[in-house]
Amino acid sequence: MKRKFKIKISIWQLLALGYLTVILIGSVLLVLPWASKSGETSYLDALFTSVSATCVTGLAVHNTSEHWTLFGQIVILILIQVGGLGFMTFVTSVFYILKKDVSLYGRKALMATAGIDRKYLGLGKLVKRILIGSAIFEAAGAFALCFRFVPDFGWGNGIYYSVWHSVSAFCNAGFDLIGTNGGCSITSYAKDPLVTVTLGLLIIIGGLGFYVWSDILDSRPKPKKLQFNTKVVLTLSAALIVLSCALFTVFEWNNPSYTDYNFGEKLLVSFFNAVTPRTAGFSTTDPTTLSESGYALTLLLMFVGGNSGSTAGGIKVGTLAVIVTGMIASLRGKSDIDLGRKRLAPELLSQALAIFVACLSLIVLSTIAICAFQPSLTIKEVVFECVSALGTVGLTLNVTDKLLIPSKIIIMLLMYTGRVGILTLTLALGESRTTAKIRKPIDSILIG
Repeated sequence: MKRKFKIKISIWQLLALGYLTVILIGSVLLVLPWASKSGETSYLDALFTSVSATCVTGLAVHNTSEHWTLFGQIVILILIQVGGLGFMTFVTSVFYILKKDVSLYGRKALMATAGIDRKYLGLGKLVKRILIGSAIFEAAGAFALCFRFVPDFGWGNGIYYSVWHSVSAFCNAGFDLIGTNGGCSITSYAKDPLVTVTLGLLIIIGGLGFYVWSDILDSRPKPKKLQFNTKVVLTLSAALIVLSCALFTVFEWNNPSYTDYNFGEKLLVSFFNAVTPRTAGFSTTDPTTLSESGYALTLLLMFVGGNSGSTAGGIKVGTLAVIVTGMIASLRGKSDIDLGRKRLAPELLSQALAIFVACLSLIVLSTIAICAFQPSLTIKEVVFECVSALGTVGLTLNVTDKLLIPSKIIIMLLMYTGRVGILTLTLALGESRTTAKIRKPIDSILIG
């Protein structure tokens, strides 16, 4: 009798391999002669662009509008959409279109990508909400942008640019097509509230995540019914935006880039500077012109990112909330971690600290490695690039196109890790399936 060998892969391995498959397909399409205007793109550059688009980052070795043809740009846009909504969402959608049953295994994978643990929520309902909700937000954003881009670029390009930038903003990707029209990214529209507010709102909505949308929809019209996670995310996200906006206004008040702005315009630019590092990558202010305080604040915001189960990267808002409340409880000698009227599970703090330390360690090691490969780059430039890559942000101090092969590989690995998630990637590499029967004796070491 022939034995049938079955290869079992975990949910986490499926997610990690799913993103990797999309990246490889995208790189093959982008290396084709008709994908670039010159007809020549090295495979490494095509791979880098595919990683950046699929991982919704926005770091680019080539100017998107100048280097890529319409075919190449559409490939990038599709990769952004797939990476933003999640690989398993599209797989499940195909199953439903073909009227195929989705296994319990697939259902768990989809829940993991969406950051949802509510087992009672039907899979069909979840997919429907994600796809319809995303389509509504992206369509609304494109419609609003048309009022500016159509007069500026004509009907054809105007509609195309509106759709492109709406999808890129909602998916927190940061790729743009107008960086050559007046400078870096969308700096030419810095004083335009229609463009900056529309893009800013798309970034915020995309960064809140599918779980938060669904909960808000279920709780209407009674906000008191919102889940605890939703309340924390909304409160902390709003606080970060308001506080960061105020700090950017103070830090950059005398910035040369702000000299021609009145008070209202300075607030508008500061609002966008507070929103885009979490984690979209568009910029109305050239990051190289930021003050040292503005630079440090941008690093912090890129590191934190958006919400779990969203299109954003970073360690996530929830992780920050758990670490801060856990730190306060520990310093006060309390064993319970209280947040509002709730008590958090102790294991949440362990996971949050693991994510924080792992991300910080990756940034430090990557910075040291890139500085060793390219001594001509300053540590300030390299740290910014590494945090931007791991946080899937896309902001840069004009370093990306200067990276050598080893440095590009490191940045690609950071972008991939940032999108898949440090916990998901760790579990994919080796998830513990058994608990040790014999536990080691407890001892102590001095800390603090």
